[in-house]
Amino acid sequence: MLRALSVVGSMTLLSRILGFIRDMVIAQVFGASASADAFLVAFKIPNFMRRLFAEGAFSQAFVPVLNEYKTQRPAEVQTLIDHVAGSLSAILSLITLLGILAAPLLILLFAPGFSQSPDKYALSVDMLRITFPYLLFISLTAFAGGILNTYGRFSVPAFTPVLLNLSMIAAALWFAPWFEQPIMALAWGVLLAGVLQLAFQLPFLYRLRQLPRPRWHWGKKQAAPHEGVGRILRLMLPVMFAVSVTQISLLIDTLMASFLETGSIAWLYYSDRLLEFPIGIFGVALATVVLPQLSRLVAEQAQTEYEKTLDWSLRWVFLVTLPSAIGLILLSEPLLTTLFQHGEFSAHDVMMSSRSLMAFSVGLPGFVLIKILASGFFARQDTRTPTKVAVIAMLTNITLNLVLIWPLAHAGLALATALAALVNAGLLYYYLCRQGVFKPRPGWWRFFLRLAAANVGLGLLLWWGVQETTWWLAATTMTRAWALTAWVGAGILVYFGTLWLGGLRIQTMLRP
Repeated sequence: MLRALSVVGSMTLLSRILGFIRDMVIAQVFGASASADAFLVAFKIPNFMRRLFAEGAFSQAFVPVLNEYKTQRPAEVQTLIDHVAGSLSAILSLITLLGILAAPLLILLFAPGFSQSPDKYALSVDMLRITFPYLLFISLTAFAGGILNTYGRFSVPAFTPVLLNLSMIAAALWFAPWFEQPIMALAWGVLLAGVLQLAFQLPFLYRLRQLPRPRWHWGKKQAAPHEGVGRILRLMLPVMFAVSVTQISLLIDTLMASFLETGSIAWLYYSDRLLEFPIGIFGVALATVVLPQLSRLVAEQAQTEYEKTLDWSLRWVFLVTLPSAIGLILLSEPLLTTLFQHGEFSAHDVMMSSRSLMAFSVGLPGFVLIKILASGFFARQDTRTPTKVAVIAMLTNITLNLVLIWPLAHAGLALATALAALVNAGLLYYYLCRQGVFKPRPGWWRFFLRLAAANVGLGLLLWWGVQETTWWLAATTMTRAWALTAWVGAGILVYFGTLWLGGLRIQTMLRP
């Protein structure tokens, strides 16, 4: 598991670095302008549905069922894959067609404030009609990735997002000048990336001898789908909401931010992108590795190993996310200044984005815990409990949005999402223990005390030593980069040095 985690994490690191370069290029070329807001909404809608259908509901439902077939009915695996490919392609093609036709309504639904600016609204509708088919290709890409992950081929799906970043960078730098509306090049870059990502994975499926041959079969009398497909569809419906509650919360943020001053959506986007760095490199990587492992242990009825694996994963979550959250809070303005304060992205944009980044960072442990704890339920094909928890978290987020948007504007929306994520994670943990599915192993109190001491040391170092914002704004890009690297390095040394002095040896955490 640790080897797989390191492979997925390293590939995701490459993707995130290119993602930052992508965002730096977009920030420099387009800034926090009205056209940037329009593109971010047009990209967010299919991206949200991707996480809802593909990486969210579909993956969480498909991987446990595929693992069950692989363990208990290996001769039927190819038949399951073929039927899933046919059903998924048909459903997604219909959704894509409806999305293109309903683009004007979708923009009004997700960004109603755009109706007050006809030019911004029209531009976002045009771009959504180009970006929406991305959902079809990227969902099929997630399907292919689920097969590869189940068979232990983690590196290929983890590398695939690199193609999206390269495509968007090329669109912004080279193709934008050829368009009457330069921002339109980014929309075409997204669509091209979807095609490239799917095509990239097909040779690896062929080599694995699991290349899908789509089949549309609804039983002997065309009345019901293949048994495995039907089970996946039944699992998907509640999972679709449960696993994507964070994304729904972020979309609610976008909806409400559309009524705030111009730039609010972009500020939330750039701060969320920085938050996604630790979530992607560690949280998504760990969840990607843990779900197939937990699903296999459930299929083998290995309850003790299941609990040990979940306990091991949770310890790693706290070990990584707590210092990451502190670092993002105390280095918010240096990070944003170094990465994005170029061209059209102003000092004011840095200040406003830092407010939402600090607010988002409060919920970083919760965002990652949700992915691991929810996997504990999904591996057991229990979708009811995460759905119930997701409803509570959603209502919490909406309530806090309405309360916090008035005093804190866009930062209030970010804080509401962060607090709702902590509520979500806390309830998932409570129900896992209540159902007798998970019991923490000994040593958690001692582990938390060591983490507390190390995080206090890290926080004091950054609070005392990091220069004022004016210094970062006046410094050159290279000076900022070296200074930021030095402070991050010093923070890592203080954090792990304090853990070592407290008696925690990382090698003891290498195995469940």
